[in-house]
Amino acid sequence: MPKMNIYVGTVYGGALDVAEQIAPLFERAGYDVSILDKPGLGDLVEPMPALALFCLSTTGSGDFPGDLVPFVRELKSTPPSLTGLRYGLIALGDSSYADTFCGSGRALDAILEDLGAQRLGERLEIDAMETFMADDAALPWAESWIETQGLSQ
Repeated sequence: MPKMNIYVGTVYGGALDVAEQIAPLFERAGYDVSILDKPGLGDLVEPMPALALFCLSTTGSGDFPGDLVPFVRELKSTPPSLTGLRYGLIALGDSSYADTFCGSGRALDAILEDLGAQRLGERLEIDAMETFMADDAALPWAESWIETQGLSQ
């Protein structure tokens, strides 16, 4: 069974809730799923999972949530080659912060791309101003992502 890791960065638990709600979809698609709510660089590269999903919220002025800051620092200070990494990304934000809406998700996406990772499909950006329960947007996206990317085992 291929390994899938869901890497979570959250402030108030919304991103973790999304990860917990969508994990069973990937289990049914044939993956051994782990949710990592305080990941380290080793969780990404040793060994590299068959599939990765990043689920994170944005705080402050487009900043990473505190529990993900050490991970991002490691990515930047000791940049690994991620050429074999296939991933998806769910970013949670609030569009009333226009310039920094989903800023951490967009920034992480750029970092991963610079390190050679391959994003499968489009990034999902969930707006708290439009979607009260983030999993209402994440569940259909994940179902579609599994199908359109041919991720079922």
